[in-house]
Amino acid sequence: MQKRKLGNSNLEVSAIGLGCMGMSWSYGPPKDKQEMTSLLCGAVERGVTFFDTAEVYGPFSNEELVGEALAPFRGQVVIATKFGWAPATTGEARWSALNSRPEHIKEAVEGSLKRLQVETIDLYYQHRVNPEVPIEDVAGAINNLIAEGKVRHWGLSEAGAQTIRRAHAVQPLTALQSEYSLWWRQPEEEVLPTLEELGIGFVPFSPLGKGFLTGKIDQTTTFDSSDFRSTVPRFNPENRKANQALVDLLGRFAEQKKATPAQLALAWLLAKKPWIVPIPGTTKLHRLEENLGAMGVELTPEDLRAIESASSEIKVEGARYPEIHERLTGR
Repeated sequence: MQKRKLGNSNLEVSAIGLGCMGMSWSYGPPKDKQEMTSLLCGAVERGVTFFDTAEVYGPFSNEELVGEALAPFRGQVVIATKFGWAPATTGEARWSALNSRPEHIKEAVEGSLKRLQVETIDLYYQHRVNPEVPIEDVAGAINNLIAEGKVRHWGLSEAGAQTIRRAHAVQPLTALQSEYSLWWRQPEEEVLPTLEELGIGFVPFSPLGKGFLTGKIDQTTTFDSSDFRSTVPRFNPENRKANQALVDLLGRFAEQKKATPAQLALAWLLAKKPWIVPIPGTTKLHRLEENLGAMGVELTPEDLRAIESASSEIKVEGARYPEIHERLTGR
């Protein structure tokens, strides 16, 4: 298994991690606990050392699943989780109930430590920037948790460049987690240059476009009402039909490399920077193995230019989030 370090930190992880959210939440009904435990153990056996969860996934149940399944591998794996919501709320209200006040962070970390069955959280992200709490206060709270030995590294999720700079000045960031893929390249404008300048790693979530870039979803696909993609403008049937052009393009490049569209999409991310570690999520072992196969797909600088030039000619249709969620990004 190839390893990578997140930015200038000493945090070394597998070059591809595993996003665990969909095992418990957001992509339809929760999956079978035993099956997901087997998948998590299978990932470790295949060399994955980087696992991503959050207290709000469930809420709480995903951290419990990950903590229990990975307990036998303590010390061999890196678990990242997140704070920043008021997780007692449910439904759509959750997306406006932010809470990153220092006293809440102090409470949240205790809950996550217990559910993950660890003494220290390897990587602790602020899930969304809370405009009512200065980021310096958040960074100061994390500084205290690091001093107490409850957190090793910290990061932000979906933050803008100026917030990243302000946070990093108080307590150096190890990673930023945000959406990034061939159908969402906005981070290239300001965020990626900022991360490179400051020596911060980048952890792209939804590197396969919430499943769309795999080629397994088309305009006829139906989503369960508990699948959040049913609310995402980019996933309405008309936009899926228009966006199929990008998947078709990926397929043509993948064929040249004897790879799948998913493998090509991940290989593109890996080839962009050595400090980028994508975390595709899956609930199926064969998909996990397919994703890990991306590390064997070599893309030259010429390949990258060709892929980016061709894909930039395709206009991706539809917003990537419902409006209530879109407002919480890029702050």
